[in-house]
Amino acid sequence: MSYGSFAFVYDRLMEDMPYPEWVRFAEECFRLHSEGQLFPSCGKGSPSASLVDLGCGTGSVTLPLAEKGYSITGIDLSEEMLSVARRRQDEAGASPSAVQWIQQDMREWELAGKTDAVISFCDCLNYLLEESDILQTFQRTCEGLREGGLFLFDVHHPNQLVRYYENQPFTLNLEDVAYLWYCDYHEDRMQIEHDLTIFAADPEDPASFRRIDEIHTQRAYEPEWLKARLLEAGFRDVRVSADFTFDPPGEDSERVFFAAVK
Repeated sequence: MSYGSFAFVYDRLMEDMPYPEWVRFAEECFRLHSEGQLFPSCGKGSPSASLVDLGCGTGSVTLPLAEKGYSITGIDLSEEMLSVARRRQDEAGASPSAVQWIQQDMREWELAGKTDAVISFCDCLNYLLEESDILQTFQRTCEGLREGGLFLFDVHHPNQLVRYYENQPFTLNLEDVAYLWYCDYHEDRMQIEHDLTIFAADPEDPASFRRIDEIHTQRAYEPEWLKARLLEAGFRDVRVSADFTFDPPGEDSERVFFAAVK
């Protein structure tokens, strides 16, 4: 999924997403890891200074972390999303060197050196539709981390995709943007297709609207299966929790969070 023209209305549609919570959760994990509390069996880790944000999108998590002083690289498959991220960086008056933006596939991402931590939030990994894609991404991420480095990500709980299907359709009707959102769920693969028709005001002529048609496909994976693949990929300890906490996931959880140490 490369998002295409959807990139240019993405931030408007996603402005209620809990981006500050992802930033807070990441920093809490970095602190606990450096103090030896996140993975007591592994001992203390080094403070995370260099970060990679996989599936960074328009930089809604990347840029706040950069403002906090982290050396961060934002990686995304969509050049359109990265274009919006660069524009947001410019509009915020941030230094052009504050973030390195790279267009890469998360299954094959690569930097010149090792990084201290990798994050991938907002269910990016649910867009990987084959089990082999998940394992490839985990292996590549493990290779890109320094020894003792930390990998943080979240995915939809499988039941969340069922809830999307059961509660559809979704609609939005605002002055400058509207959408119709239908879902089709495939139980055998725990896979869902989000079919969106979006009407967005033209920035150059607000009285005119353009239509954007998007189909986004996501697949859920059982948390224990993901944990096993992380260990298979080379991570030595994995912690699983839910919904921006360190509590274990349950049937009512919306997001499952993983913290894995190399």
